[in-house]
Amino acid sequence: MKKILTLLGLAAFSFGYSQGGTMIVNNYTPYEYRGALIANNFAGGCYPFISTNGGVIIPPNSHTGNGNALIYPNYRDQFTTSLYPMPSWNVSLAPNSPTVRPWNHGSMMPGGTISINTKWSASKFEMYDPATSQYVPGFNTTVSLAGNTCYIAPDFYTTPSGANSAEIFTITTSTGLVETYLQLY
Repeated sequence: MKKILTLLGLAAFSFGYSQGGTMIVNNYTPYEYRGALIANNFAGGCYPFISTNGGVIIPPNSHTGNGNALIYPNYRDQFTTSLYPMPSWNVSLAPNSPTVRPWNHGSMMPGGTISINTKWSASKFEMYDPATSQYVPGFNTTVSLAGNTCYIAPDFYTTPSGANSAEIFTITTSTGLVETYLQLY
């Protein structure tokens, strides 16, 4: 009986941990976001470690208010539902073991091995002026969720000029879904 209860408890924990919910990026700036979205295992050893393959580009003024936010409900379904689909993901199961997996790989689907052992955790990005394609000095950084011991970076950043900022945080909905937000101002 103890074994059954232990297995049920682990299964419930794994299901509840499944990829940490939806990733939402709101870019309220006049600049273009170019960067990587990162997920990792918070519960043991930091691996698997996932990042977008080839980077994500989000146009200026793209947010939930105007329907142009980046929204990734999970690694697989984002490909058919997101305005900014990711066709493949960089996956590391251990240090120095990166592989590229397509969006529809079995381990990347909800309930798959990678999915149930990771949650959204960080973003590494640079901002660009869309009119000139020039880098915006000082508006580049890495932000990571508070408590992420695998990817240590602050969860809030302000540019040296004070004109722009970025933050990453989670909200748990009334249905128990965890949404991770990256906000660029």
